[in-house]
Amino acid sequence: MSLVDVTGLRVDFGATRAVDGLSFRLEEGAALALVGESGSGKSTVASALLGLHRGTGARVEGTVEVAGTDVRRASDEELRRLRGGRAAMVFQDPLSSLDPYYAIGDQIAEVYRVHARVSRRAARARAVEVLHRVGIPDAARRSRSRPHEFSGGMRQRALIAMALACEPRLLIADEPTTALDVTVQAQVLDLLHTLREETGMGLLLVTHDVGVAAESVDEVLVMRHGRAVEHGPVADVLGAPAQPYTRELLAAVPRLDAPRKAPAAPEQVVEEVVLEATGLRREFGRGKRAFTAVDDVSLVLRRGETLGIVGESGSGKTTLGRMLVGLLEPTAGSLTFEDRPHKGVNPAVQMVFQDPVSSLNPRRSVGESIADPLRARGEREEGRIRERVGELLERVGLEAAHHDRYPHEFSGGQRQRVGIARALAADPRVIVCDEPVSALDVTTQAHVVGLLGELQRELGLALVFVAHDLAVVRQVSDRVAVMRRGRIVEEGPAAGVYESPRDPYTRQLLAAVPALDPQVAARRRAERRELAAA
Repeated sequence: MSLVDVTGLRVDFGATRAVDGLSFRLEEGAALALVGESGSGKSTVASALLGLHRGTGARVEGTVEVAGTDVRRASDEELRRLRGGRAAMVFQDPLSSLDPYYAIGDQIAEVYRVHARVSRRAARARAVEVLHRVGIPDAARRSRSRPHEFSGGMRQRALIAMALACEPRLLIADEPTTALDVTVQAQVLDLLHTLREETGMGLLLVTHDVGVAAESVDEVLVMRHGRAVEHGPVADVLGAPAQPYTRELLAAVPRLDAPRKAPAAPEQVVEEVVLEATGLRREFGRGKRAFTAVDDVSLVLRRGETLGIVGESGSGKTTLGRMLVGLLEPTAGSLTFEDRPHKGVNPAVQMVFQDPVSSLNPRRSVGESIADPLRARGEREEGRIRERVGELLERVGLEAAHHDRYPHEFSGGQRQRVGIARALAADPRVIVCDEPVSALDVTTQAHVVGLLGELQRELGLALVFVAHDLAVVRQVSDRVAVMRRGRIVEEGPAAGVYESPRDPYTRQLLAAVPALDPQVAARRRAERRELAAA
Protein backbone atom coordinates (compact mmCIF):
# COMPACT_ATOMS: atom_id res chain seq x y z
CA MET A 1 0.00 0.00 0.00
CA SER A 2 1.26 3.48 -0.90
CA LEU A 3 2.18 5.96 1.81
CA VAL A 4 -0.06 8.54 0.11
CA ASP A 5 -2.84 7.64 -2.31
CA VAL A 6 -4.94 10.51 -3.69
CA THR A 7 -7.69 9.83 -6.24
CA GLY A 8 -9.99 12.39 -7.86
CA LEU A 9 -9.37 15.07 -5.22
CA ARG A 10 -11.58 18.14 -5.57
CA VAL A 11 -11.59 21.07 -3.17
CA ASP A 12 -14.06 23.95 -3.52
CA PHE A 13 -14.12 27.19 -1.57
CA GLY A 14 -17.58 28.51 -2.30
CA ALA A 15 -17.80 28.94 -6.06
CA THR A 16 -14.02 28.64 -6.49
CA ARG A 17 -12.57 25.25 -7.36
CA ALA A 18 -9.03 25.20 -5.96
CA VAL A 19 -8.24 21.55 -6.80
CA ASP A 20 -9.92 19.78 -9.70
CA GLY A 21 -9.71 16.00 -9.99
CA LEU A 22 -6.10 15.50 -8.84
CA SER A 23 -4.68 11.97 -8.45
CA PHE A 24 -1.19 10.84 -7.40
CA ARG A 25 0.67 8.36 -5.20
CA LEU A 26 3.73 8.58 -3.00
CA GLU A 27 5.53 5.42 -1.96
CA GLU A 28 7.33 4.80 1.33
CA GLY A 29 10.65 6.64 1.44
CA ALA A 30 10.07 8.48 -1.85
CA ALA A 31 9.99 12.23 -2.45
CA LEU A 32 7.49 14.12 -4.63
CA ALA A 33 7.34 17.84 -5.37
CA LEU A 34 4.12 19.69 -6.14
CA VAL A 35 5.27 22.61 -8.31
CA GLY A 36 3.27 25.51 -9.67
CA GLU A 37 2.51 29.19 -9.50
CA SER A 38 0.66 30.91 -6.68
CA GLY A 39 -3.00 29.90 -6.87
CA SER A 40 -2.30 26.57 -8.58
CA GLY A 41 -3.72 24.61 -5.63
CA LYS A 42 -0.47 23.19 -4.21
CA SER A 43 -0.95 24.21 -0.59
CA THR A 44 -4.63 23.25 -0.73
CA VAL A 45 -3.57 19.71 -1.65
CA ALA A 46 -1.03 19.60 1.18
CA SER A 47 -3.67 20.70 3.70
CA ALA A 48 -6.12 18.10 2.38
CA LEU A 49 -3.62 15.32 3.18
CA LEU A 50 -3.96 16.11 6.89
CA GLY A 51 -7.66 16.95 6.82
CA LEU A 52 -7.00 20.59 7.63
CA HIS A 53 -10.00 21.71 5.55
CA ARG A 54 -12.39 20.03 7.97
CA GLY A 55 -14.62 22.61 9.63
CA THR A 56 -13.55 25.45 7.34
CA GLY A 57 -16.53 25.38 4.99
CA ALA A 58 -14.48 23.95 2.13
CA ARG A 59 -16.10 21.14 0.16
CA VAL A 60 -13.72 18.18 -0.32
CA GLU A 61 -14.44 15.24 -2.65
CA GLY A 62 -12.42 12.23 -3.76
CA THR A 63 -10.26 9.77 -1.88
CA VAL A 64 -7.30 10.76 0.32
CA GLU A 65 -5.40 8.01 2.14
CA VAL A 66 -2.30 8.84 4.17
CA ALA A 67 -0.27 6.26 6.12
CA GLY A 68 -3.24 3.89 6.15
CA THR A 69 -5.80 6.51 7.24
CA ASP A 70 -8.79 7.47 5.08
CA VAL A 71 -8.54 11.19 5.80
CA ARG A 72 -12.02 12.16 4.62
CA ARG A 73 -13.79 9.47 6.67
CA ALA A 74 -11.51 9.51 9.72
CA SER A 75 -12.87 10.61 13.07
CA ASP A 76 -11.43 13.68 14.78
CA GLU A 77 -9.48 11.39 17.12
CA GLU A 78 -8.00 9.45 14.19
CA LEU A 79 -6.96 12.70 12.53
CA ARG A 80 -5.25 13.84 15.73
CA ARG A 81 -3.24 10.61 15.80
CA LEU A 82 -2.31 11.08 12.12
CA ARG A 83 -1.23 14.72 12.44
CA GLY A 84 2.20 14.95 13.96
CA GLY A 85 2.31 11.20 14.61
CA ARG A 86 2.43 9.37 11.28
CA ALA A 87 2.42 12.51 9.10
CA ALA A 88 3.80 15.94 9.96
CA MET A 89 3.82 19.29 8.22
CA VAL A 90 6.38 22.09 8.04
CA PHE A 91 4.69 25.35 7.14
CA GLN A 92 6.00 28.23 5.05
CA ASP A 93 6.26 30.88 7.76
CA PRO A 94 7.90 29.58 10.94
CA LEU A 95 7.16 32.79 12.83
CA SER A 96 3.42 32.33 12.50
CA SER A 97 3.70 28.59 13.21
CA LEU A 98 5.60 28.98 16.49
CA ASP A 99 4.15 30.49 19.66
CA PRO A 100 6.19 33.64 20.42
CA TYR A 101 5.65 33.31 24.20
CA TYR A 102 7.05 29.81 24.74
CA ALA A 103 10.53 28.38 24.46
CA ILE A 104 11.24 26.35 21.34
CA GLY A 105 12.05 23.22 23.35
CA ASP A 106 8.79 23.45 25.33
CA GLN A 107 6.77 23.64 22.13
CA ILE A 108 8.47 20.56 20.68
CA ALA A 109 8.06 18.69 23.97
CA GLU A 110 4.34 19.51 24.02
CA VAL A 111 3.87 18.03 20.55
CA TYR A 112 5.76 14.90 21.59
CA ARG A 113 3.64 14.40 24.72
CA VAL A 114 0.44 14.61 22.67
CA HIS A 115 1.47 11.46 20.81
CA ALA A 116 3.69 9.64 23.33
CA ARG A 117 2.84 8.91 26.96
CA VAL A 118 6.06 10.12 28.52
CA SER A 119 7.09 12.36 31.39
CA ARG A 120 7.83 16.05 30.96
CA ARG A 121 11.53 15.33 31.51
CA ALA A 122 11.55 12.68 28.78
CA ALA A 123 9.71 15.03 26.42
CA ARG A 124 12.25 17.79 27.08
CA ALA A 125 15.09 15.36 26.41
CA ARG A 126 13.43 14.36 23.14
CA ALA A 127 13.15 18.04 22.16
CA VAL A 128 16.87 18.58 22.71
CA GLU A 129 17.63 15.39 20.78
CA VAL A 130 15.71 16.42 17.66
CA LEU A 131 17.04 20.00 17.79
CA HIS A 132 20.55 18.55 17.79
CA ARG A 133 19.56 16.23 14.95
CA VAL A 134 18.55 19.14 12.70
CA GLY A 135 21.82 20.95 13.34
CA ILE A 136 20.96 23.49 16.06
CA PRO A 137 24.26 24.17 17.86
CA ASP A 138 24.29 23.84 21.66
CA ALA A 139 20.81 22.34 21.45
CA ALA A 140 20.25 22.01 25.23
CA ARG A 141 20.81 25.73 25.80
CA ARG A 142 19.07 26.92 22.62
CA SER A 143 16.00 24.80 23.40
CA ARG A 144 15.24 27.41 26.09
CA SER A 145 15.25 30.23 23.49
CA ARG A 146 12.07 31.79 22.13
CA PRO A 147 11.35 32.03 18.37
CA HIS A 148 12.44 35.68 18.05
CA GLU A 149 15.90 34.67 19.30
CA PHE A 150 16.39 32.35 16.31
CA SER A 151 17.31 33.40 12.78
CA GLY A 152 14.93 32.54 9.92
CA GLY A 153 16.91 29.44 8.99
CA MET A 154 17.11 28.26 12.61
CA ARG A 155 13.36 28.74 13.05
CA GLN A 156 12.78 26.57 10.01
CA ARG A 157 15.09 23.91 11.47
CA ALA A 158 13.12 24.11 14.72
CA LEU A 159 9.88 23.44 12.83
CA ILE A 160 11.50 20.46 11.12
CA ALA A 161 12.65 19.22 14.54
CA MET A 162 9.08 19.54 15.82
CA ALA A 163 7.84 17.53 12.86
CA LEU A 164 10.46 14.82 13.47
CA ALA A 165 9.73 14.47 17.19
CA CYS A 166 7.31 11.57 16.69
CA GLU A 167 9.27 9.97 13.81
CA PRO A 168 6.57 10.41 11.14
CA ARG A 169 6.43 8.25 8.03
CA LEU A 170 5.52 11.32 5.93
CA LEU A 171 6.86 14.88 6.07
CA ILE A 172 4.93 17.54 4.18
CA ALA A 173 7.04 20.66 3.60
CA ASP A 174 5.03 23.64 2.34
CA GLU A 175 7.40 26.20 0.77
CA PRO A 176 10.04 25.52 3.47
CA THR A 177 12.71 27.77 1.91
CA THR A 178 10.70 30.78 0.72
CA ALA A 179 12.49 34.06 1.53
CA LEU A 180 15.59 32.27 2.90
CA ASP A 181 18.94 33.27 1.45
CA VAL A 182 20.72 30.78 -0.81
CA THR A 183 23.14 29.35 1.74
CA VAL A 184 20.44 28.80 4.39
CA GLN A 185 18.14 27.38 1.70
CA ALA A 186 20.85 24.92 0.68
CA GLN A 187 21.34 23.92 4.33
CA VAL A 188 17.60 23.26 4.81
CA LEU A 189 17.36 21.23 1.58
CA ASP A 190 20.48 19.25 2.51
CA LEU A 191 18.94 18.58 5.93
CA LEU A 192 15.71 17.25 4.40
CA HIS A 193 17.72 14.99 2.08
CA THR A 194 19.85 13.65 4.96
CA LEU A 195 16.79 13.01 7.13
CA ARG A 196 15.16 11.05 4.34
CA GLU A 197 18.27 8.90 4.00
CA GLU A 198 18.50 8.28 7.75
CA THR A 199 14.83 7.72 8.60
CA GLY A 200 13.31 6.40 5.37
CA MET A 201 10.44 8.88 5.65
CA GLY A 202 8.52 10.02 2.59
CA LEU A 203 8.63 13.69 1.57
CA LEU A 204 5.97 15.77 -0.13
CA LEU A 205 7.53 19.12 -1.04
CA VAL A 206 5.30 22.05 -2.03
CA THR A 207 7.20 24.77 -3.86
CA HIS A 208 6.99 27.40 -6.58
CA ASP A 209 10.77 27.19 -7.03
CA VAL A 210 11.64 24.63 -9.70
CA GLY A 211 15.29 24.70 -8.62
CA VAL A 212 14.32 23.64 -5.10
CA ALA A 213 12.43 20.68 -6.57
CA ALA A 214 15.48 19.62 -8.59
CA GLU A 215 17.56 19.60 -5.40
CA SER A 216 15.21 17.55 -3.29
CA VAL A 217 12.89 15.00 -4.92
CA ASP A 218 12.53 11.92 -7.11
CA GLU A 219 9.36 12.95 -8.94
CA VAL A 220 7.67 16.22 -9.89
CA LEU A 221 3.96 16.94 -10.34
CA VAL A 222 3.36 20.27 -12.07
CA MET A 223 0.05 21.94 -11.17
CA ARG A 224 -1.95 24.69 -12.82
CA HIS A 225 -5.45 25.91 -11.95
CA GLY A 226 -5.90 22.95 -9.59
CA ARG A 227 -5.03 20.28 -12.13
CA ALA A 228 -2.02 18.12 -12.90
CA VAL A 229 -0.26 19.37 -16.02
CA GLU A 230 2.70 16.98 -16.00
CA HIS A 231 3.97 14.25 -13.69
CA GLY A 232 7.10 12.13 -13.86
CA PRO A 233 10.70 11.60 -12.72
CA VAL A 234 12.40 14.89 -11.87
CA ALA A 235 15.12 14.45 -14.51
CA ASP A 236 12.52 13.87 -17.25
CA VAL A 237 10.15 16.67 -16.29
CA LEU A 238 12.87 19.27 -15.82
CA GLY A 239 15.21 17.98 -18.53
CA ALA A 240 12.68 17.34 -21.32
CA PRO A 241 9.26 18.74 -20.34
CA ALA A 242 6.42 17.47 -22.50
CA GLN A 243 3.87 20.19 -21.80
CA PRO A 244 4.03 23.85 -22.95
CA TYR A 245 3.16 25.15 -19.48
CA THR A 246 6.05 23.24 -17.90
CA ARG A 247 8.38 24.66 -20.53
CA GLU A 248 7.02 28.13 -19.82
CA LEU A 249 7.60 27.64 -16.09
CA LEU A 250 11.18 26.50 -16.66
CA ALA A 251 11.88 29.35 -19.07
CA ALA A 252 10.93 31.85 -16.37
CA VAL A 253 13.46 30.44 -13.87
CA PRO A 254 16.48 32.77 -13.56
CA ARG A 255 19.70 30.83 -14.12
CA LEU A 256 23.32 31.52 -13.40
CA ASP A 257 24.37 30.15 -16.78
CA ALA A 258 21.82 32.14 -18.80
CA PRO A 259 23.18 35.01 -20.92
CA ARG A 260 22.46 38.38 -19.39
CA LYS A 261 19.80 40.44 -21.09
CA ALA A 262 20.85 43.40 -23.24
CA PRO A 263 22.26 46.37 -21.29
CA ALA A 264 19.46 48.17 -19.52
CA ALA A 265 19.96 51.49 -21.23
CA PRO A 266 22.31 51.25 -24.23
CA GLU A 267 21.40 54.73 -25.40
CA GLN A 268 22.17 56.38 -22.08
CA VAL A 269 25.39 58.06 -21.10
CA VAL A 270 26.36 55.71 -18.28
CA GLU A 271 29.42 57.73 -17.23
CA GLU A 272 27.19 60.25 -15.41
CA VAL A 273 27.26 59.51 -11.67
CA VAL A 274 23.88 60.06 -10.03
CA LEU A 275 24.45 58.61 -6.57
CA GLU A 276 27.69 58.09 -4.66
CA ALA A 277 28.31 56.69 -1.19
CA THR A 278 31.60 57.19 0.62
CA GLY A 279 32.59 55.32 3.79
CA LEU A 280 29.02 54.63 4.91
CA ARG A 281 28.67 53.20 8.40
CA ARG A 282 25.56 52.46 10.40
CA GLU A 283 25.45 51.35 14.03
CA PHE A 284 22.46 50.29 16.10
CA GLY A 285 22.45 50.46 19.90
CA ARG A 286 24.99 51.99 22.21
CA GLY A 287 27.95 50.99 24.32
CA LYS A 288 28.62 47.27 24.65
CA ARG A 289 25.37 46.48 22.83
CA ALA A 290 26.30 48.53 19.77
CA PHE A 291 26.06 46.58 16.52
CA THR A 292 27.58 47.68 13.23
CA ALA A 293 25.22 46.72 10.39
CA VAL A 294 27.10 48.54 7.59
CA ASP A 295 30.81 49.18 7.87
CA ASP A 296 32.80 51.50 5.58
CA VAL A 297 30.85 50.93 2.35
CA SER A 298 31.62 53.03 -0.72
CA LEU A 299 29.92 52.68 -4.08
CA VAL A 300 28.99 54.59 -7.22
CA LEU A 301 25.76 54.41 -9.22
CA ARG A 302 25.67 55.75 -12.76
CA ARG A 303 22.78 56.91 -14.88
CA GLY A 304 20.84 54.11 -16.56
CA GLU A 305 22.69 51.21 -14.90
CA THR A 306 21.68 48.53 -12.43
CA LEU A 307 23.84 47.80 -9.41
CA GLY A 308 23.03 44.47 -7.79
CA ILE A 309 23.75 44.07 -4.07
CA VAL A 310 23.78 40.46 -2.87
CA GLY A 311 24.50 38.69 0.39
CA GLU A 312 22.97 36.53 3.09
CA SER A 313 20.39 37.70 5.60
CA GLY A 314 22.14 39.97 8.10
CA SER A 315 24.82 41.06 5.64
CA GLY A 316 23.63 44.69 5.76
CA LYS A 317 21.97 44.87 2.33
CA THR A 318 18.66 46.34 3.47
CA THR A 319 20.30 48.76 5.89
CA LEU A 320 22.51 50.02 3.07
CA GLY A 321 19.49 50.40 0.77
CA ARG A 322 17.59 52.42 3.38
CA MET A 323 20.57 54.72 3.82
CA LEU A 324 20.80 55.25 0.06
CA VAL A 325 17.14 56.34 0.03
CA GLY A 326 17.49 58.51 3.14
CA LEU A 327 15.24 56.47 5.44
CA LEU A 328 18.20 55.84 7.74
CA GLU A 329 20.86 58.39 8.62
CA PRO A 330 24.44 57.09 8.40
CA THR A 331 26.43 56.96 11.62
CA ALA A 332 29.43 57.97 9.53
CA GLY A 333 30.26 58.59 5.88
CA SER A 334 28.52 60.67 3.24
CA LEU A 335 26.09 60.46 0.32
CA THR A 336 25.89 62.69 -2.74
CA PHE A 337 23.14 62.85 -5.34
CA GLU A 338 24.16 64.47 -8.63
CA ASP A 339 27.21 66.02 -6.92
CA ARG A 340 25.13 67.54 -4.11
CA PRO A 341 24.98 66.34 -0.48
CA HIS A 342 22.18 63.81 -0.08
CA LYS A 343 20.60 63.92 3.37
CA GLY A 344 17.15 62.86 4.40
CA VAL A 345 14.41 61.78 2.00
CA ASN A 346 14.89 62.95 -1.59
CA PRO A 347 11.93 62.47 -4.00
CA ALA A 348 14.42 61.71 -6.76
CA VAL A 349 15.57 58.58 -4.90
CA GLN A 350 12.68 56.17 -4.28
CA MET A 351 12.31 52.68 -2.84
CA VAL A 352 10.33 49.58 -3.78
CA PHE A 353 9.96 47.51 -0.62
CA GLN A 354 10.20 43.74 -0.17
CA ASP A 355 6.71 43.25 1.24
CA PRO A 356 4.03 45.31 -0.52
CA VAL A 357 1.44 44.11 2.00
CA SER A 358 3.16 45.88 4.89
CA SER A 359 4.21 48.92 2.83
CA LEU A 360 0.67 49.65 1.57
CA ASN A 361 -1.99 50.95 3.96
CA PRO A 362 -4.78 48.32 4.01
CA ARG A 363 -7.36 51.01 4.86
CA ARG A 364 -6.64 53.15 1.82
CA SER A 365 -7.21 52.42 -1.85
CA VAL A 366 -4.11 51.79 -3.96
CA GLY A 367 -4.92 54.94 -5.91
CA GLU A 368 -4.67 57.05 -2.77
CA SER A 369 -1.33 55.46 -1.87
CA ILE A 370 0.06 56.14 -5.34
CA ALA A 371 -1.20 59.74 -5.13
CA ASP A 372 0.77 60.53 -1.96
CA PRO A 373 4.01 61.49 -3.77
CA LEU A 374 2.02 63.69 -6.16
CA ARG A 375 0.44 65.62 -3.29
CA ALA A 376 3.80 65.82 -1.52
CA ARG A 377 5.14 67.62 -4.61
CA GLY A 378 2.38 70.22 -4.38
CA GLU A 379 -0.26 68.88 -6.81
CA ARG A 380 -3.70 69.91 -5.54
CA GLU A 381 -6.04 69.49 -8.51
CA GLU A 382 -7.87 66.21 -7.79
CA GLY A 383 -8.84 65.57 -11.39
CA ARG A 384 -5.24 65.83 -12.51
CA ILE A 385 -4.09 63.61 -9.62
CA ARG A 386 -6.57 60.88 -10.50
CA GLU A 387 -5.62 61.09 -14.17
CA ARG A 388 -1.91 60.76 -13.34
CA VAL A 389 -2.54 57.82 -10.99
CA GLY A 390 -4.48 56.09 -13.77
CA GLU A 391 -1.55 56.63 -16.14
CA LEU A 392 0.85 55.14 -13.61
CA LEU A 393 -1.37 52.12 -12.98
CA GLU A 394 -1.54 51.43 -16.70
CA ARG A 395 2.20 52.00 -17.03
CA VAL A 396 2.92 49.14 -14.62
CA GLY A 397 0.48 46.77 -16.33
CA LEU A 398 -2.64 47.36 -14.22
CA GLU A 399 -5.83 49.25 -15.08
CA ALA A 400 -6.85 52.83 -14.31
CA ALA A 401 -10.10 51.39 -12.97
CA HIS A 402 -8.11 49.72 -10.17
CA HIS A 403 -7.73 53.14 -8.50
CA ASP A 404 -10.40 52.47 -5.88
CA ARG A 405 -9.44 48.91 -5.02
CA TYR A 406 -7.70 47.98 -1.78
CA PRO A 407 -4.41 46.05 -1.39
CA HIS A 408 -6.10 42.81 -0.29
CA GLU A 409 -7.91 42.67 -3.66
CA PHE A 410 -4.63 42.20 -5.55
CA SER A 411 -2.24 39.28 -5.95
CA GLY A 412 1.34 39.52 -4.66
CA GLY A 413 2.72 40.41 -8.07
CA GLN A 414 0.03 43.04 -8.62
CA ARG A 415 0.74 44.60 -5.22
CA GLN A 416 4.39 44.84 -6.16
CA ARG A 417 3.37 46.64 -9.37
CA VAL A 418 1.40 49.09 -7.21
CA GLY A 419 4.56 49.69 -5.18
CA ILE A 420 6.50 50.41 -8.38
CA ALA A 421 3.78 52.81 -9.55
CA ARG A 422 3.99 54.67 -6.24
CA ALA A 423 7.76 55.00 -6.61
CA LEU A 424 7.35 56.31 -10.17
CA ALA A 425 4.87 58.97 -9.03
CA ALA A 426 7.77 61.04 -7.68
CA ASP A 427 9.54 61.09 -11.08
CA PRO A 428 12.69 59.58 -9.57
CA ARG A 429 16.17 59.31 -11.06
CA VAL A 430 17.08 56.36 -8.81
CA ILE A 431 14.98 53.46 -7.50
CA VAL A 432 16.28 51.16 -4.77
CA CYS A 433 14.52 47.78 -4.97
CA ASP A 434 14.75 45.85 -1.70
CA GLU A 435 14.10 42.15 -2.39
CA PRO A 436 11.25 43.09 -4.78
CA VAL A 437 10.62 39.52 -6.00
CA SER A 438 11.74 37.32 -3.09
CA ALA A 439 8.34 35.81 -2.28
CA LEU A 440 6.90 35.68 -5.82
CA ASP A 441 6.64 32.60 -8.02
CA VAL A 442 8.99 32.41 -10.99
CA THR A 443 6.61 33.63 -13.70
CA THR A 444 5.38 36.58 -11.62
CA GLN A 445 8.99 37.27 -10.70
CA ALA A 446 9.94 37.35 -14.37
CA HIS A 447 7.10 39.78 -15.13
CA VAL A 448 8.12 42.19 -12.36
CA VAL A 449 11.80 42.03 -13.37
CA GLY A 450 10.82 42.61 -17.00
CA LEU A 451 8.70 45.62 -15.99
CA LEU A 452 11.60 47.18 -14.09
CA GLY A 453 13.82 46.69 -17.15
CA GLU A 454 11.30 48.37 -19.45
CA LEU A 455 10.91 51.35 -17.12
CA GLN A 456 14.66 51.69 -16.81
CA ARG A 457 15.17 51.76 -20.57
CA GLU A 458 12.35 54.23 -21.18
CA LEU A 459 13.04 56.61 -18.29
CA GLY A 460 16.81 56.34 -17.95
CA LEU A 461 16.48 55.22 -14.33
CA ALA A 462 19.38 53.99 -12.25
CA LEU A 463 18.45 50.92 -10.19
CA VAL A 464 19.92 49.43 -7.05
CA PHE A 465 18.67 45.83 -6.89
CA VAL A 466 19.04 44.36 -3.40
CA ALA A 467 18.46 40.59 -3.29
CA HIS A 468 19.64 37.29 -1.86
CA ASP A 469 18.76 35.47 -5.12
CA LEU A 470 22.01 35.47 -7.09
CA ALA A 471 20.36 34.17 -10.26
CA VAL A 472 17.90 37.09 -10.38
CA VAL A 473 20.70 39.58 -9.71
CA ARG A 474 22.73 38.03 -12.53
CA GLN A 475 19.78 38.52 -14.86
CA VAL A 476 19.27 42.23 -14.19
CA SER A 477 22.59 43.75 -13.11
CA ASP A 478 25.36 45.59 -14.91
CA ARG A 479 27.56 45.56 -11.82
CA VAL A 480 27.39 43.51 -8.63
CA ALA A 481 28.54 44.18 -5.06
CA VAL A 482 28.74 41.22 -2.65
CA MET A 483 28.16 42.05 1.02
CA ARG A 484 29.16 40.09 4.10
CA ARG A 485 28.90 41.24 7.71
CA GLY A 486 28.33 44.84 6.70
CA ARG A 487 31.20 45.12 4.23
CA ILE A 488 31.53 44.81 0.46
CA VAL A 489 33.88 41.86 -0.09
CA GLU A 490 33.76 41.90 -3.90
CA GLU A 491 32.52 44.32 -6.54
CA GLY A 492 32.75 44.47 -10.32
CA PRO A 493 30.98 43.88 -13.64
CA ALA A 494 28.35 41.17 -13.28
CA ALA A 495 30.02 38.83 -15.76
CA GLY A 496 33.34 39.00 -13.94
CA VAL A 497 31.91 38.45 -10.46
CA TYR A 498 29.82 35.47 -11.56
CA GLU A 499 32.25 33.79 -13.91
CA SER A 500 35.52 34.49 -12.06
CA PRO A 501 34.71 35.26 -8.42
CA ARG A 502 37.76 36.26 -6.41
CA ASP A 503 36.45 36.08 -2.85
CA PRO A 504 35.81 32.67 -1.23
CA TYR A 505 32.52 33.96 0.16
CA THR A 506 31.28 34.80 -3.35
CA ARG A 507 32.21 31.29 -4.49
CA GLN A 508 30.33 29.86 -1.50
CA LEU A 509 27.19 31.82 -2.41
CA LEU A 510 27.33 30.72 -6.04
CA ALA A 511 27.79 27.07 -5.04
CA ALA A 512 24.59 27.22 -2.97
CA VAL A 513 22.33 28.33 -5.86
CA PRO A 514 19.89 25.50 -6.77
CA ALA A 515 20.63 23.72 -10.05
CA LEU A 516 17.87 22.59 -12.42
CA ASP A 517 19.85 19.47 -13.32
CA PRO A 518 19.33 16.81 -10.58
CA GLN A 519 22.79 15.32 -11.25
CA VAL A 520 24.45 18.72 -10.80
CA ALA A 521 22.36 19.25 -7.67
CA ALA A 522 23.52 15.91 -6.25
CA ARG A 523 27.15 16.75 -6.98
CA ARG A 524 26.85 20.14 -5.28
CA ARG A 525 25.19 18.54 -2.27
CA ALA A 526 28.10 16.10 -1.96
CA GLU A 527 30.58 18.98 -2.21
CA ARG A 528 28.75 20.87 0.54
CA ARG A 529 28.88 17.79 2.76
CA GLU A 530 32.62 17.51 2.23
CA LEU A 531 33.12 21.18 3.11
CA ALA A 532 30.98 20.81 6.25
CA ALA A 533 32.94 17.74 7.33
CA ALA A 534 36.33 19.35 6.71
